[in-house]
Amino acid sequence: MNKKNDIKFLRVTHLRGPNIWTYRPVIEAWLDIGELEDFPSNTLPGFTERLTAWLPGLVEHHCGVGHRGGFLERLRDGTWAGHILEHVVLELQNMAGMKTGFGKTRSTGQRGVYKMAFRTRDEIVGRAALDAGHRLMMAAINDTPFDMAATVQRLTELVDRWCLGPSTAHIVDAATDRRIPSIRLTEGNLVQLGHGAAQRRIWTAETDRTSAIGEGIASDKDLTKTLLSSCGVPVPEGALVRSAEEAWEEAQDIGLPVVVKPVDANHGRGVTLNLMSEAEVSAAYAIAAEAGDSQSVLVERFIPGNEHRLLVVGREVVAAAKGESLWVTGDGSASVVELCNSQINTDPRRGESEEHPLGLVNPHDSEIMLDLKRQGLTPDSVPQRGQKVLIQVNGNVADDVTDQVHPSVAHAAALAARIVGLDIAGIDLVCEDISRPLEEQRGAIIEVNSSPGLLAHIKPASGQPRKVGKAIVDHLFAQGETGRIPVVGVTGTLGTSLIARLVGCLVHITGKHVGVANGEGLYLDARQVSSRDSTGFDAGQRLLINRTVQTAVFESNARSILSEGLPYDRCLVGIVTDMEGLGDVAEFHIKDQDALRNVIRSQVDVVLPEGTAVLNAANEAVAALAELSDGRVIFYALDEHHPVMAAHRASGERVVFVRGNRITLAEGSEETALLDLAKIPPATVKHPDSVLAAVAAAWALGVPSDLICGGLRAFDATPKKTIH
Repeated sequence: MNKKNDIKFLRVTHLRGPNIWTYRPVIEAWLDIGELEDFPSNTLPGFTERLTAWLPGLVEHHCGVGHRGGFLERLRDGTWAGHILEHVVLELQNMAGMKTGFGKTRSTGQRGVYKMAFRTRDEIVGRAALDAGHRLMMAAINDTPFDMAATVQRLTELVDRWCLGPSTAHIVDAATDRRIPSIRLTEGNLVQLGHGAAQRRIWTAETDRTSAIGEGIASDKDLTKTLLSSCGVPVPEGALVRSAEEAWEEAQDIGLPVVVKPVDANHGRGVTLNLMSEAEVSAAYAIAAEAGDSQSVLVERFIPGNEHRLLVVGREVVAAAKGESLWVTGDGSASVVELCNSQINTDPRRGESEEHPLGLVNPHDSEIMLDLKRQGLTPDSVPQRGQKVLIQVNGNVADDVTDQVHPSVAHAAALAARIVGLDIAGIDLVCEDISRPLEEQRGAIIEVNSSPGLLAHIKPASGQPRKVGKAIVDHLFAQGETGRIPVVGVTGTLGTSLIARLVGCLVHITGKHVGVANGEGLYLDARQVSSRDSTGFDAGQRLLINRTVQTAVFESNARSILSEGLPYDRCLVGIVTDMEGLGDVAEFHIKDQDALRNVIRSQVDVVLPEGTAVLNAANEAVAALAELSDGRVIFYALDEHHPVMAAHRASGERVVFVRGNRITLAEGSEETALLDLAKIPPATVKHPDSVLAAVAAAWALGVPSDLICGGLRAFDATPKKTIH
């Protein structure tokens, strides 16, 4: 078979907001498939077999066929390179651990040139997957070698580096299920849930409600224990020591066996259990002092039983997991290190990335070496065949026991979190049986952790996964709260900057803090803070991140939608003025009014079900967008008798028009006359259609009619450049 020429990428764009393809971020690639236009998949010998051998998961792609194996049917029947690349990229992302499923490919009308879009959760990973998918597909077409394992490994590393960690992603997904929007604020795990003044912030299992004082207390184990004990929470008796000699003295006073731990470390680091001799206590003291970077170390009574981790969110225990001791069995030839690697570290739950709920075990860790020493072994020792060797007593919490927790145990754990001052806490306790009260079995709470790990509850080794992300979101947002502020979007070419500013003014007069991003700049409470064109995505995000903003107004146009997407996911009010400007988007292969309509409709597509589309009834193409709105529709026009206006009003819906030179609001048979146009400043009233659009938006937002009149009198369309 003759080798086929390569596919050319004409343009690759990350659309970060709602766009012509979908509500979610996508990467859009313009492809020139060249001679492959004449070679669909069923004409390429061996191509489908090679591709599916590398990517067996393609069988799960339904494609437009609508069932499992649908895409493979398309391959066998014949489909083109752009469509195939779409599915290859999606599957590579899935294999790398970034689950996605949306993709579309459409012809531009130019021979061999296609637009292809695919969902991605991160731009860097998405672009890398596109590059890898391109190379893989050409290798399958031309029957050349391809290193599949290395490719997936590299993409997996990029996912680990650039995507949200699994715990944070679990919380964000729970917020999405409640239709709460999110914005990633850093390359790490700092995420904003909600917009503007309604937002909350999380940093993995920390929130903007997490007390810094509480975190400080939790990191001081001695102080934590003192506070818990004073409030009646069972804790192991013990004391703070500052030398190995003091540690042994305290151990003798408490009674052996004992536990030695750092005073200011978290998550079990530097903790050694079940110490029975002076040598063991002295060695454990050194380990704890090093782990805590302090000479101050805690010596406590050893509590027999199983380690448990209870996750407290707000005032409730929402998940509980039980720990297990780690053992290996000798075979007479392998060292302890080799046995750990073959019998423990092969567990798929273990790894070094955030995706793994359990870490890899290293027998050279000081705590493990001490336990080995007590058994007469070192990491390089070779245990006899059948010999059981204890590797770790604790630190392997992985089995869900949430449904077994006794109510009094849950109460003690929740009380411990409140005493320390944490809204989210991991409570470590030891007891024989979590289903019995602690006092019956001399159980005790041994640690309170801030920023607790969530993976043991999301991906337990056994038992039911718990919806801890939902619990955290429900803790941050009361029932019925969405984290949303009123968002108004304005799209078109006729007076859209004026409409955005005027809407901002009419809402601001109600006492709300309002942000406006339009072509003239960025405004906060009617003050211009930037004179740069702010119709882009980044400027819009500045408003949504601002914690003072209670209502946000955005101007967009076809070009900004095509190049970046809308800067918000949904809006309460969406205004469309016209469908002009075809020439301005010709470079995007938008060649006719139907294609332009597909762009402009994005503004109406994102209107919330409880929201309103405000549409220009005098423009037939704009008026036709009404059928796309999930919410209500308000039509506006100067002529109240326009057929669209009359029919809409007759059905009991809202319209805004001018009668006798007065702006009038009408809903069915009810009318409210506002002020005379002559009372509006000349710079504003010379754009009457824009005034009507803004008034309709203010009405949709619930602004009282008297305040609308006051705002219209006060508003001056002349831009004020009072930059601060």
